[in-house]
Amino acid sequence: MEKQIEINEIVFKELIKRGYSLEGKTRIWNIADSKLWYLTQEQAKTYLNLENSERLQKNYFKTELDLISKNISDIRDLIEDKTINIIDLGCGSGKKAARFIKNLNEKKEFKIRYCPVDINSNFVSKAIETVRAENPNEIIKMQWVVSDFENIESISKLLRYKEYQKNVFLLLGNTLENLEIHETLYQIRRAMNDGDILIIGDGLDTKNKEELLHIYSSEKIEAFLDYIPEELGFNKKEFKIIREFKNSRVEISYELKVNKKVIFSNKEINFNAGDRLLVFFSYKYDKDDMISFTKMYFDDVEFFTDKKDSYALIVCKK
Repeated sequence: MEKQIEINEIVFKELIKRGYSLEGKTRIWNIADSKLWYLTQEQAKTYLNLENSERLQKNYFKTELDLISKNISDIRDLIEDKTINIIDLGCGSGKKAARFIKNLNEKKEFKIRYCPVDINSNFVSKAIETVRAENPNEIIKMQWVVSDFENIESISKLLRYKEYQKNVFLLLGNTLENLEIHETLYQIRRAMNDGDILIIGDGLDTKNKEELLHIYSSEKIEAFLDYIPEELGFNKKEFKIIREFKNSRVEISYELKVNKKVIFSNKEINFNAGDRLLVFFSYKYDKDDMISFTKMYFDDVEFFTDKKDSYALIVCKK
C-alpha cells in the first residue's frame, strides 16, 4: 500500500512565491533552496546517511580533513587569539568541525566555545554529540543555534560576550557550493569583525563533467532529494530524476510524467506532464574563480588545494 504524504506547507508556499520560468516550452519550477532539504527529521536522517556514503567520503570529506591536518599550523597562526567561538555554519553531523577542533587544539592552547548553526535541530544536537565524542578530554563550551544563513549577522553579534569576542566561522563540507556564492560571502563578511576568520572547504571544477555527474548519481542522493516532490503529493511513479551540468553547476531536477493538480489551503497549482522541479544545484568553480571571488570580499586569503586541484581549503581573514 502506497503511503499517503501530506502537502508540506513550506514547499508549497515556495512554489507559489517563485512560480516558474520557461526553457523553450518547458516550465521550470525552481525550488532549489537548501533550507527545503532538511525540513523534517526524516530528511535530516537521510542526509546523514548520504554524508556517510563511501562516494562522498572518498571524493570530498577525506580530502578536506587531510587538508585541515596538513595546514593546521598555518591556520593556527592566522587565528592569533586563544579564546574563540567556532561557529559551524551548516554543521550537519559535526564530524568536520570535530576533527578541525581536535587538530587546532592539539597543544591545548585554545579556549573554545563550539557554536553549531543549522536549520534543523536534529543536526545541531548531533553536531554537539559528535564534537564531544571526538574531543573527550577537552573542556569545550557549547552554544547551539537553530537558524538559516539569513541571520548570520545577528547570530554573530549574540555570540560575542564576555571573553568570547573572536569568531572563527567554518563553512566546510561543500556547503558553499549549494549557495549563491556572492550573497553568502557578503553576508558572512558583514557578520565578521576585524581579525575574524572564515574557513571554507569546497570542491573545485575538475573540467570532467561526467565525473562530477557520477559523484551525484547514487541511490542515497535520490533518497535524500525524493522527499521534495513527495512533499507536494507526487509519488515515485509520477516523476523521473534528471542530472545535468549547466550554468557552472550540477543541477538535479524532477521531470513530471503526469498532469496533476496540487491543492493546499484554498490555493492550487496545476502541473503539466513535462514540467520540471529543480530541487538541487551544486556550483563548481575552478581554482582561479574561487581565488578571485574570495579576494573580492577579503584582503587576506590563504588558499590550499589537494594535489589534483579538485578540492580547496580557503582561509579568509577580515
